[in-house]
Amino acid sequence: MNMILNTDSYKYSHFAQYPPGTKAISAYIESRPGGMFPHVMFFGLQMFLKDYLAKGISMDDVDEADELVSAHGLPFNRPGWELLVKRHKGHLPLSIEALPEGIIVPSGTPLVQVKNTDPDFFWLPTFIETALLRGVWYPSTVATISHHVRGIISGFLDQTCDDPAPVLPFRLHDFGARGTTSFEQAGIGGLAHLVNFMGTDTVSGLVFARRHYHEKMAGYSIPAAEHSTMTSWGEEHEVDAYRNMIRQFGGPGKLVAVVSDSYDLYRAVREIWGKTLKSEVQAMGGTLIVRPDSGDPTVVPIDAIDMLGESYGYTVNSKGYRVLNPCVRVIQGDGITPDSIKVILERMMRKGWSAENIAFGMGAGLLQKLTRDTLRFAMKANARLDEDGTWEGVNKDPKTDPGKASKRDRQAVVLDHGELDAVSLEDLGNRKNWLQPVWKNGELLKDWTLAQVRERAAQGLVHG
Repeated sequence: MNMILNTDSYKYSHFAQYPPGTKAISAYIESRPGGMFPHVMFFGLQMFLKDYLAKGISMDDVDEADELVSAHGLPFNRPGWELLVKRHKGHLPLSIEALPEGIIVPSGTPLVQVKNTDPDFFWLPTFIETALLRGVWYPSTVATISHHVRGIISGFLDQTCDDPAPVLPFRLHDFGARGTTSFEQAGIGGLAHLVNFMGTDTVSGLVFARRHYHEKMAGYSIPAAEHSTMTSWGEEHEVDAYRNMIRQFGGPGKLVAVVSDSYDLYRAVREIWGKTLKSEVQAMGGTLIVRPDSGDPTVVPIDAIDMLGESYGYTVNSKGYRVLNPCVRVIQGDGITPDSIKVILERMMRKGWSAENIAFGMGAGLLQKLTRDTLRFAMKANARLDEDGTWEGVNKDPKTDPGKASKRDRQAVVLDHGELDAVSLEDLGNRKNWLQPVWKNGELLKDWTLAQVRERAAQGLVHG
């Protein structure tokens, strides 16, 4: 990708709009208060740095951009880009600070801060806003949603399950690959989910984990049926289709998921799984996972659990909740959102079922039904270096929408009263600045592993 073209059209005229004598611009990224959640998990900048910023600029890129932008009807700063290629060998003269990836902080906390390192390129920090912000807001939003769901499920497991720790990592499975717009989006979002969980069907997320975060295998899946493989047998051979799944993929310690609503879910659970194939399910030594895929998602999976309990039996754990026979479980992958998960688990709890009886698959609700405004992400300039070497604070403060006011002055992030908070860099003193250098002039300064990111995420909100 030509980084000169990885921007919005209006950015091309901005090099001529700054005050005379400007030597540097500082800008920052935050999730402004007032979004879906009061906190944000920061994740994904490393992917952007490795995939895009590391590639630099060539004269061919300058020629291509000059031709396109000029034809587009906009001024093109060819002398500036040519100087960048000659003086910096195509590397963008930028310094980027960021919080450690995987950290969870209150909204309004600066996540990233960028400035130019060469005074001739004062226009560059805000030129890359489009690409840089996109590289942060999307994976951070997915990671935050996934973490929020983890908190919901964890709360119910703690109340209803004897040993929640080994169960939790596989309670939310990523079903979202087909609902994204590209392999790249699926990879970025799929990996963001894997910060919090270990289950996924989004293969590109595994690819990105290897490529960018040094993780050989970030997530796991199991053999599972889809409607085409089941309906290809015909309704009259539905039993044979299900039996084939058990014989092909079942066995001691193995899990196999079978979508069971192609014709009549209730008949399939009661009659086929509950009677006809019951002995084979019990004998295989593994676990059949029944997947309802239609109807009211807050009702149907609970009905399936009830029916499986009638057929296969259950035990009552030390907390007083029913646990299905280990040979059967349920996964709900249709209509799953954070809200529907909460409703399902609340209803199960009221009926005396442990949350460990069910897992969830989330698709578009995890990777696609979100925008930059879900967590109110924005990147804004906060300071200007004048020709006298003085940093002057800059910010927006619209009277028509005070919620869009931005931070003034270069920022630092400190631990204040047990919580991370933003302060002016001038007021940092000898306190630790959690914004750490991660990139400078084409060099990656921090190279986090997924294991490190997961460890931070598991700690939750940062306190002293």
